[in-house]
Amino acid sequence: MYCPPAVGFRCTNGRFINPENQNLGMRREAMGTALALLGMVIYGLEPVVIKSNPTSPISFAALSALVASLILWTAVGWGGGLDEIRENPTGIKPAFLVGFLGTALAYLAYSFGARMSTAINAALITRSEVLWSFLLAWLLLGERITKRLVAYSLVILTGLVLIMVPGHSVELRRGDLLLFLVPLFWQLGHVIAKRLPYSPQTIAALRNTFGFLLLLPLAAASGLEFSGFVIAEGLVIAAGQLVWYGSIKRINLSKATAIITPAPAVAIGVSVLLGETLTLRHAAGFALITAGTLGAIKVKSAIKTEGTP
Repeated sequence: MYCPPAVGFRCTNGRFINPENQNLGMRREAMGTALALLGMVIYGLEPVVIKSNPTSPISFAALSALVASLILWTAVGWGGGLDEIRENPTGIKPAFLVGFLGTALAYLAYSFGARMSTAINAALITRSEVLWSFLLAWLLLGERITKRLVAYSLVILTGLVLIMVPGHSVELRRGDLLLFLVPLFWQLGHVIAKRLPYSPQTIAALRNTFGFLLLLPLAAASGLEFSGFVIAEGLVIAAGQLVWYGSIKRINLSKATAIITPAPAVAIGVSVLLGETLTLRHAAGFALITAGTLGAIKVKSAIKTEGTP
């Protein structure tokens, strides 16, 4: 298709493209991808911390959210984020839902699930997040899910099935089911968070503040207990959410989620050092999950156009 001459623009497939906008998009894509990779490392530590916690899961989830919120509000104040809340208070209600879904419900299910299962299973089963992400991002955010991305997600799903096959006790199966629901809660919160008009640190601070307030009555009723693992989990939450929200502000939620899928590599390494058993089934499942994720990284973020399924 012919393009007539235009100063400062490049013609590609019959369309004018501004090189400056294209370069800006490439930089955003690169930065978003790098942040998601950093998040992969940070979140890989979380299952080990949760599994090692000796206190009540409800108390642990509530106090961890409190520690994370204190750290994050310091970052918000340092970066002038309080002004954006005053200027746009309409984001408070959606932020409450992020806290309810992404912190209160998700961390309750995660804490109880990890207690009833293993750190390795917790790390691997929660990687089903990528599948929830594809579905919700396509339905609710209008993100384009290509055939390649679907194929890679099926590879990831196959790896998850290998990990979750029968062979556990009844109690462990219940723990695995809870762990499978955790990423659904996360992704519902992420869909809302992606549309919030706030910076990453403000979103994360609001999420954990509301999460703490929602969990506090349950924790108080069951007895508040403190351990050093609360501090460790609070640091993981704060650092992980800062880089995560920075990532999904720049690239598709579905792609960012796919990138963090190999996070179990960190948890597996630490768990094996702490004495947990790595089975051949775990290794095979993780190999498939990693292969699918490496393919998903290469898929460029895009939004559905009219007439595109």
